[in-house]
Amino acid sequence: MAVVLDLLHNDARPRHPEKAHRPDQPIQRKPDWIRVKAPGSPGWAETHRIVREHGLVTVCEEAGCPNIGECWEKKHATFMIMGDICTRACAFCNVRTGLPQDLDGAEPARVGDAVARLGLSHVVITSVDRDDLADGGAAHFAAVIRAIRGLSPGTTIEVLTPDFLRKDGALEVVVEARPDVFNHNLETVPAKYLKVRPGARYFHSVRLLQRVKDLDPQMFTKSGIMVGLGEERNEVLQLMDDLRSAEVDFLTIGQYLQPTKKHHPVMRFVPPEEFRAYETTAYAKGFLLVSATPLTRSSHHAGADFARLRQARLDRLSPA
Repeated sequence: MAVVLDLLHNDARPRHPEKAHRPDQPIQRKPDWIRVKAPGSPGWAETHRIVREHGLVTVCEEAGCPNIGECWEKKHATFMIMGDICTRACAFCNVRTGLPQDLDGAEPARVGDAVARLGLSHVVITSVDRDDLADGGAAHFAAVIRAIRGLSPGTTIEVLTPDFLRKDGALEVVVEARPDVFNHNLETVPAKYLKVRPGARYFHSVRLLQRVKDLDPQMFTKSGIMVGLGEERNEVLQLMDDLRSAEVDFLTIGQYLQPTKKHHPVMRFVPPEEFRAYETTAYAKGFLLVSATPLTRSSHHAGADFARLRQARLDRLSPA
């Protein structure tokens, strides 16, 4: 994993120039309950080959996801569109920061072809933040959705979008393209935004999710947070209430893992029993589906979770 230089791309330029001045934060040893499968299986290699052949970027690699070995073995890659350079500098994220390149108009077709080649029944599409674009990249999201629908009409599509802050009309463009799941992560509790997610606004993100339901009440909505950043339990419970007030269907909670010594430190490794307690509480508050484990990530098991999500809605709507 990169410390300051972008070793992922064998690039001598700083991966996180905005973090270079920060003092090193020691990376704590992970507890026994955080263990992952190393990449390298034949399925992983095939996924890697298809991603590379199509010149695509995945958040699995860029964000250093611990589940890449498991997911890529099953050919479950999460595509990150609009390049690999983000216009924001969140304290938790390992995606490169800087000035992005122009949009690649051929990317939607390549994503669509890769989804078809991988034979995905469910796909997750995310992106870097593109504050430099007038619509934040909303039209590009819509083009990717249309390209996938054209080549793989049976594939269900989940988008994990930026917040489209100060991008009037952008959200409507994505919702009009009719993804099956609209995901936007809050990442952490509001008290931590200034240090952890300084370019974002907590209540704007909550309103974004509510607006999706206003536009399309049948569209599934989803949001996720990390714990271990110094949040208090009562803050997490209030966040759950805020998401339920926005009618969010699916909540994910995972352990924050520090990418490099220049990123926000892990304040605490939350034990599995606390995740189970959060899950129980979240279900009691009315979420259709909850995934809360140390290794939970937004797109981990997304296909199986989508099937569970649809069934949960049917069960809730069915007469007793």
